[in-house]
Amino acid sequence: MDKIKTTNYLLLIIVIPILFYLLKILSFIFIPLVFSMFIALLFLPILRNLRRRKVPKYLSIVLVLLLIVAGVWMGIELIKLSSKEILTSDSHFFDKAQLKINSLVGSLESFFGIQQVEGVKTINRYLNKDVILNNLSPTVSFISKFLTALLTTTFFVVLWLAESINVERLINRTLLKQKHTSIKTFRKIEKDLIKFIKVKFLVSFLTGIGTGLACYFFDVSFPIFWGLFAFIINFVQMVGSFITVILLSIFAFVELEISSVLLFFIISITSVQILFGAILEPIFMGKSFSINIIAVLVMLMFWGFIWGVPGLIMAIPITVFIKIILEQFPRTKIISDLLSGS
Repeated sequence: MDKIKTTNYLLLIIVIPILFYLLKILSFIFIPLVFSMFIALLFLPILRNLRRRKVPKYLSIVLVLLLIVAGVWMGIELIKLSSKEILTSDSHFFDKAQLKINSLVGSLESFFGIQQVEGVKTINRYLNKDVILNNLSPTVSFISKFLTALLTTTFFVVLWLAESINVERLINRTLLKQKHTSIKTFRKIEKDLIKFIKVKFLVSFLTGIGTGLACYFFDVSFPIFWGLFAFIINFVQMVGSFITVILLSIFAFVELEISSVLLFFIISITSVQILFGAILEPIFMGKSFSINIIAVLVMLMFWGFIWGVPGLIMAIPITVFIKIILEQFPRTKIISDLLSGS
C-alpha cells in the first residue's frame, strides 16, 4: 500500500507540471474556453427562466446571444465616442504635450549623458519611421490573434448555452461522481462566480465614471477615454488600479502645470480607486468566497505567467472555481482553507 501511495504521489508530481505546460502551450484554446464559460454562466439563469416560461430552447439561446451582441455594440459605441473625442480635440494640447515630453526626455538624456542631436526634436528621434514600421508587424499580429480569440470565444459561448458542453455533467463524471453533490457544487460555483462578475462589473463601471468625472472637473483632456480605460483595466484584479493611477498621473503631469491642482487630481483618482476597489468591492462581495491577499497575489502571478493579460483577468474566478471544488474533498479541504485564510 505504501509503495502504491508513493507511486501515486510521484505520478501526481510529474502530471501537474505537464498539465500546466499544456495550459500554456494550448492557451489559444483554453483562454476562449474558460472565458466563454464565465460569460455563459451569467446568462444560464436567464435561460432557465425562459424555459420555465415554455420558451423553445433555440429561441432562448437566440435571445441571450442578442443580449450579448447588444452589450458588445454598446462597448463599440463607447470606444467610437472616446476615439472621436481624441480626434476632434484641438492641436494645442498635442503641441503642449510635445514640448513637455521633449523637455522631460531632454533632461533624462542630459542626466544619463546621452548625446543630443542639434536641430532635431528630442521626441522625433525615438518616433522615427523605422521605429513605427518595426512596431507595425506585432500590432497586426496582435489584432489577428484578438479577432481569432473573439470568434473562438463566441463559438464556445454558443456551445455552453446550448449545453453541448455541460459543466454539471462534467463535474459529476470526472470529479465528484455523485449526482446530488455535483448539482449542489455546480450551483454554488454558478452563484459565486455570477456574484463575482456582477460585483466586478459594477465596481469597474463606478470606477470608470469616477475617473471620467475627476478628469472633467480638473479639466484633464479626454475624460470619456480615461473613464472607459479605467473601466476596462479595472477587471485586472489589483494591478489595474495601479496602472490607471500611474498612466493618468503621467498624462496629467504632461497637461497640467506642476501645482496643487495636479496634486489634488492625483489624490482624487487614487481616492476613486481606493473607495471602489478597496472598500466597496469587499463589502459587496461579502464573505461568501473570501480569498486571502497572499493567495490573490500568487494566483495573479501564476495565471499571468501562464496566460498573460487574460490570465490576470480570470485569475480570481478560476481560484474561486478551484476553491469550491477542493472544499468537496476532505483531503483537499485544507488547501481550500489556506486559500480563504480560514
